[in-house]
Amino acid sequence: MKRRKRSRSITLVIQRDGTTRTRTVRIPIWALRVGAWTAGLAAVALVLITALYGPLVAAAARVPAMQRELARLRAENIRVRELSAALDSVESRYAQVRQMLGGQIVRDPVVKLFQLPVAPVIRARLASTMEFPSGLSVPRHWPLDEQGYITRGQVKASGRDEAHPGIDIAVSLGSLVRASGGAKVRQAGQDPEYGSFVLLEHPEEYQTMYGHLSRILVTAEETVSTGQVIGLSGNSGRSTAPHLHFEVRQRGQPLDPMTLVKEGR
Repeated sequence: MKRRKRSRSITLVIQRDGTTRTRTVRIPIWALRVGAWTAGLAAVALVLITALYGPLVAAAARVPAMQRELARLRAENIRVRELSAALDSVESRYAQVRQMLGGQIVRDPVVKLFQLPVAPVIRARLASTMEFPSGLSVPRHWPLDEQGYITRGQVKASGRDEAHPGIDIAVSLGSLVRASGGAKVRQAGQDPEYGSFVLLEHPEEYQTMYGHLSRILVTAEETVSTGQVIGLSGNSGRSTAPHLHFEVRQRGQPLDPMTLVKEGR
C-alpha cells in the first residue's frame, strides 16, 4: 500500500502557566493562506467603503446645520423685502412732500460729499414751443417753467416784521429762471442779501429782480426778450433753502408781483 502524503501544517503547542499539561493545535498552511487572503480583502473593502461613503456620511452630518442656515437666510430675506417695501414707501412720501413744497428740503447727499459743484438736472423747453412777445415789454409773465410754491409773500416793514419786497418761490435747485418781460440787464452780480442776482429794467419804469440764483447767464447792458433764460435758481445769499426771490418795482417802489403776473397761479 502506498503511504499517504501528509499535508504541511503548523503545530502550536499551548501550555498553561503552572501546569504540565499541554495542548497541541495543528493548522494547515492552506488555512493560514485563506485567512490571510480573507483579512486582506476585508481590509481593502474597509478602505474602499471609507473612501466612497465617508464624504456622504460627513455631508449627511452637515445637513441639519445647513437646514438651520437656510431657514435663517430665508427669514433674513423676508425681513429685507419688508425693509425694502418700507423704504420705497418712505421715498414715495418724501417725493410727494418735495413736490408739494417745490424744492429740495434735504440737500443732495452727492453735493454734501463733494466740494466741487455738481451740475443740477435742467429741464428745458424747446424754443419752438414758447410764444412770447419780442422787444421790450412790461413784466407780466411767470419767471419759471413750473408753478413752484410761494413760501413767503410781500411784507411791508412794520414793528418787528422785516420788509420783504418780493415773493419767494420754492423750486428745485437749477430750475430755469426766465425774464418776466423784455428788458435791458441793468445789473448782474453778487449781493450779501440776494446772493447771485439779475436786475432787469423794463419800459414804463418797471424793474424786476431775480435773487438767490445758482448761476447767472446774462451780462450787464445786455438786452433780453420775454421768456429768455437769464439764470438758474439756487440757494445763494441770505437763503435757507433753494428758491427764487422775485420782485417787481415801478419807479423804485416795490409792487406785489401777483398783481401783474397772472401765470403760475
